[in-house]
Amino acid sequence: MLDFTTLRTAGAALAAAAVLAAPATATTLRLAHWVPPQHTLTASTIEPLQAAVSGAGVEIQVYPGGELGAGPLEQYVRAVTGVADIVWGLQGYTSSQFPRTMISELPGALPEGVNGYDMLWNAQEAGLLDGEFPGTRPLALWLSEPNVFIMRDHDIRTPADVAGLKIRVSGSAAAAAVEALGATPVQMPAGEIYNALQTGLIDGVITGASAIGDFRLDEVANSYTLGAPLGRISFYLVMNQGAYDGLSDDERAALDAIAGRALSQSAEEGWNARAQQVIDQISATGDNTVYTLTPEEAEAFAALTLPVRDAVVATVDGGAEVLSVMQGQ
Repeated sequence: MLDFTTLRTAGAALAAAAVLAAPATATTLRLAHWVPPQHTLTASTIEPLQAAVSGAGVEIQVYPGGELGAGPLEQYVRAVTGVADIVWGLQGYTSSQFPRTMISELPGALPEGVNGYDMLWNAQEAGLLDGEFPGTRPLALWLSEPNVFIMRDHDIRTPADVAGLKIRVSGSAAAAAVEALGATPVQMPAGEIYNALQTGLIDGVITGASAIGDFRLDEVANSYTLGAPLGRISFYLVMNQGAYDGLSDDERAALDAIAGRALSQSAEEGWNARAQQVIDQISATGDNTVYTLTPEEAEAFAALTLPVRDAVVATVDGGAEVLSVMQGQ
């Protein structure tokens, strides 16, 4: 029979062996966003990031729907203060923090044949956006699909059809375009659009078509107009700089391998694919008005919205250089 001392010694030996045999504890990073898990963000951006770093022992734990704090306008602050290690958000919600980034959202800013994410990374890698991301490290920067009119009981064919209406926008760039069309911009987070349209607080929305599906706007909107030069929406996925610096060399290498243009491309392509899927769906239902402007009709909008680009760029310090670098000139 073993005495107590023998049992204790044996137990200590077994415990030590178990510790040696146990796998190293994985690094866990908290990623916060404010949309539902089924949003385009998950498949296009979060899952590729998780897959890329899992081999290095990094686990990205996702907190959707505002679980780490309600209010999408406070997303960036959550990364800076360490409430979350990684956050997703829209620059437009706090446009004044991102005056140079907002240039990419303006009508006519994105040239034909250029990707939105390349525009943003051209500027970022040139150091032109450094001051806009204090305390964080951008992991992905990208643009949405083209903005469209999403309306309730208003068919849009000419600028005159927009004049006098209340149009929801996500940021300062779209607001400038709406004002040029003679309408009143109303800024609010995407999660509030449904009720605002349903109750008549707003007459319509300017945003990408993907939002129609991601926020169920087809339940409260009934008229959609495509093809007007209304700009796009910019997005960020940023990481707390201290959290990034705290990673091991292998962990940082795994993250760096996908961060930047690669992850941004995945995100942007996901947004574009979702937008086309939604357009096909709302066109097939038969109970919506889905209209694509003719070139002549689009030109009437362009005459009012395209000058907005140069007017806004002129107000931004170094704006002309930023736009030139973004466009690859």
